[in-house]
Parts: sequence; structure tokens; C-alpha cells
Amino acid sequence: MTVEEKIGQMTQIERAVANPSAIRDRCIGSVLSGGGSRPFENAESADWANMIDGFQKGAVESRLGIPIFYGTDAIHGNNNVWGATIFPHNIGLGATRDADLVRRIGVVTALETRACGSQYAFAPCVAVAKDPRWGRFYESYSEDTEVVRKMTSLVSGLQGQPPEGHPYGYPYVAGRNSVMASAKHFVGDGATENGTNEGNTIASHDDMFNIHLAPYIDCIAQGVCTVMASYSSWNGDKMHSHRYLLTEVLKEKLGFKGLLITDWEALERLTDPHDADYRQSVKSTINAGIDMVMVPFRYELFLEQLQSLVESGEIPMTRIDDAVERILRVKFVTGLFEHPFTDRSLIDLVGCKAHRELAREAVRKSLVLLKNGKDPKKPFLPLDKTAKKILVAGTHADDLGYQCGGWTATWTGLSGRITVGTTIMDAIREMLGDKTEIVFEPNPTAETFAGQDFSFAIVAIGEGPYCETGGDDPELKIPFNGTEIATFVADKVPTVTILISGRPMVIEPPLLEKVDAFVAAWLPGTEGAGITDVLFGDYPFQGKLPVTWFKTVDQIPMHVHGNSNPLFPFGFGLTS
Repeated sequence: MTVEEKIGQMTQIERAVANPSAIRDRCIGSVLSGGGSRPFENAESADWANMIDGFQKGAVESRLGIPIFYGTDAIHGNNNVWGATIFPHNIGLGATRDADLVRRIGVVTALETRACGSQYAFAPCVAVAKDPRWGRFYESYSEDTEVVRKMTSLVSGLQGQPPEGHPYGYPYVAGRNSVMASAKHFVGDGATENGTNEGNTIASHDDMFNIHLAPYIDCIAQGVCTVMASYSSWNGDKMHSHRYLLTEVLKEKLGFKGLLITDWEALERLTDPHDADYRQSVKSTINAGIDMVMVPFRYELFLEQLQSLVESGEIPMTRIDDAVERILRVKFVTGLFEHPFTDRSLIDLVGCKAHRELAREAVRKSLVLLKNGKDPKKPFLPLDKTAKKILVAGTHADDLGYQCGGWTATWTGLSGRITVGTTIMDAIREMLGDKTEIVFEPNPTAETFAGQDFSFAIVAIGEGPYCETGGDDPELKIPFNGTEIATFVADKVPTVTILISGRPMVIEPPLLEKVDAFVAAWLPGTEGAGITDVLFGDYPFQGKLPVTWFKTVDQIPMHVHGNSNPLFPFGFGLTS
């Protein structure tokens, strides 16, 4: 390989600037969709496959014929694609404590991701999240390291289970129905000061290794193909240029043989202000041990700077060869050389009944019952399926986008019918049929109750969708007047409140006191029927809090091994 071909392989570019000829001529190693980047609005799997196969055609026509792999943010299902099955976000899966369920979700996510032509999912996030003010809190399974370690089973779901005797640390992909996984964000991103996204994690060496690094060891043991570096810092040192952790620990001590990739535009974020010294950023990240750079747009500048640094000897050729060896190793184990193009037979599986049933099961198991009845001896739930008239209220009762949260259809997520799925309201209608009169009012008023005789009310409130820094929130109050809506209804009629959120939020004492039942439903995804399955008693409540639920934000960070007097302790969850 020429130097130009080697550094081309180390480059991952955004699909918006990619084209077959550029991929061919520059020997580009990978293409990705940034958050919400898609061929066009509501593009389905076949549309994605057409686009990705077009890029692949350019790669295989290059001098060496090295295929690209295509990366996408399939973090709770193949969530950018219209009609895909959307699972609960990780925080809800952490409430299930069910490693096999998470593995099965990985299997389905891999199938639906492969159906669109992509061979690489940027998942799982194995951050141990310590502060719910963090805008990525819902991407973590738990505040507890052992729960996160258990949920790394997603890696074996996505990639397949390595056979007995598979070399430790060596990447593994079972075949054309599996995808490359990415353990992220290495390392400590869940414990930044004040929960600030891309912030600084102040931690001792022992805490960094025992709390935050431990899940990566489990991922490496399962043959994870890639590890993604974190935007965050450790005691003031940026992770993307942290040679000790990236090379000496991850690659040498832990024996990781896959490829190490940056996060989006990470080189620009290494300096303050951003992009103050791009050349130095390229030099420090590559020398620290980064193998592939998510450029994503200015790839010509990146290639020019990297080649110059190699020619000047500032980046040794041995470092380049190590990176390219790792990239090619992953491409070979993924089977890209034998099967570079999409298997179109998988398209019919996207969003199929069996996949949606699995997502519905995940929703059922993720629900955490925090209160059931004002008198512990008289439970309010399950609800009566034969009720004559009920009220369904709240901003989140009939909003699929709110149910799914961020990283769905777009980067930040949207409100409304953003894809194919079942809202809570849809599920209630399906459960009760014509036997019960259902009055739906997102924002009920006194007139809503005039002359009405409701048996009970179901009120769904919560957060709007968000992601990353846009989700950082120092107050954690329930938005959209959610507390006011729920207490207003509960004053008039027996009420169960469902909280749709990516994290614990402030539950005002009057709210918890007035409602008859309170359910933490996290961000359940497209299958709202999983909620009614449990509310109406077809299945029991099983979920246990994956995090400690604070009383006030002044208590944050509070966690299972550190604080007392929470509103609800880690592991809490009523079964009836």
C-alpha cells in the first residue's frame, strides 16, 4: 500500500460529502451517517441500501479494491431508518437487569442495520453514569458498574457470540447478519463534573479503572471490533490524546486488537477555542493511538495534514501501519471482502411482528412501579379493563417521538408520528376496544370534567427529546407543565401517572402524594403496548431502578454506594 492509501483507510467521512469517485480515488476507509443524517426524510431500508451500495461500488473499484464499512448510530434499534423497530433507550434496559434480553435486542438491531447496508453500529454506550444532569444519561444502562457490565451482552448480540477458544481481544463478527459494535465512550464520560457533556472527569486511578474501565474489559472479551474515544477529559487531560489510556492501557495492557476510532469532529474539539491548531490535533491523536478519525467533512485537509506529518517523521510509519493493520483486520473478520454489498433479503425483516414483540417485551420489563395505591394494602393497579369511561391526558400520551426520545429519526429526536409505532393512546384503544369510552385531552381543564364520570385517568408526562449537550439540565424539572397537569387531574379522579424521561426527575411531593400510582417508563421506543400490557395486569411489573432517584437536585450526584435519604433507592421497584 502507498502512504496515500494507508491514510485514506484511516479516514471516515460523512455521507453528505461522500461520493463513489472520491472514495475510490482517495482509498477512503469508511463512511458514516452523523446524527440523523439520512438519504432523505423518511428514507426506508431499501433507500439506505441503494445509497450505501453506491458508495461501496466506488471502494471496490479502487486500485486495491478495499471495501468501506458504513457506520450509523443504531443505538436503540436502527433508529435513523423509517419503519425500523425502536427499543427502549439503555437506561430502560438497565431497569430490566436482563442480559439475555439485551443480547436478543442486539441480534435484531444487527439484522435491521444490515438490511439498510450498514455493517457498523455505534453501540453500546457502556458509560457508568453518575449524574442525571448529563444530557447523555439515558445512553447509560446504570449508575452501577456491575449492571453496566451485565448489559455489555449487547456486543454479542450485535456481533455474534465468539466460538470457544476465540483469541482474547481479537475482533469477531459472526457473519452477514451481524454488525461491528463500538464500545463507547472511552473512558469515564458518565462521571464528568456537574454532569457536563464533554466535560472533565475528576477521578482517582483506582476509580477510573474499577468503576469506568471495567465494562470495556467485558466488551473486549466478547471480541468487540471497535472502541470509540470520549470527548471528555480525565483530570484535565483530553481522552482523544491520552496515550497512556488509549495505547498503554487499552491496546497493550488489555490486549484490544480491534480499531480505535474518534468521535465526531473530535480533532476540532481538542483545543480551546475549537480548531485552534488542527495539525497538532492530528499529530497528538494519531500518536496517542487513534486508528481511524471520524473527520467527517474536511477530509481533504485531514489527509493533507496527516500525510505531511508522516513525511516529516512527526508521526512514525510504524504507527500508521499499526492503525491500518487494525482497520484491515476488522474488515476481514467482518467479511467485507467476500460480501461488500447489502443482502437485500433482510429488508423484509425490518419492523416485522417478531421484532416489535421483542421491543414490547423490553418495554414491559423496563417499567418501574414507584407507587401503587395511597394505602399500601389497597393497590390501585392493575387497571380495570371493563371501565365504562376513562380519561387519558398529558403531553406524552399520544406522541411517538416523545416516547422514542433523542437519536430517533433525527439527531435530537422529534415530536409526533416520526416513524411506525404504537403510542400509549394507541395501545389503550387497542387494549380496551369499544367497551370503554375514552376521552383524550392532552391539557385537561375544568370543562374536561364537567358532567363526566371517569372511572380513572391515565396521565403521561415527561421530557421532550434531546441529545448530548442539548440535554444537559441543571434543574431536572418535568417540563410542559407536567407536574401541574398530573396533580390537576389527580385532584379530580383516581390517577396513574406515567413519566416518560431519560433519567430521574424532580417529583414534587404533592404530585407523588396525590396520584394513586406512579410509573417510570423511561424512553420506551415505538412499542407503547408494552406499557398497557402491564398497566392492565396482563404482565407483572418487573423493573428495578438502575439509578438512585434523588429528592432534590441539591443531592446530586447521589448513587447506590455514596448517599443516603434518596426519594427511591437504587434497585427499588414494586411488583404490585
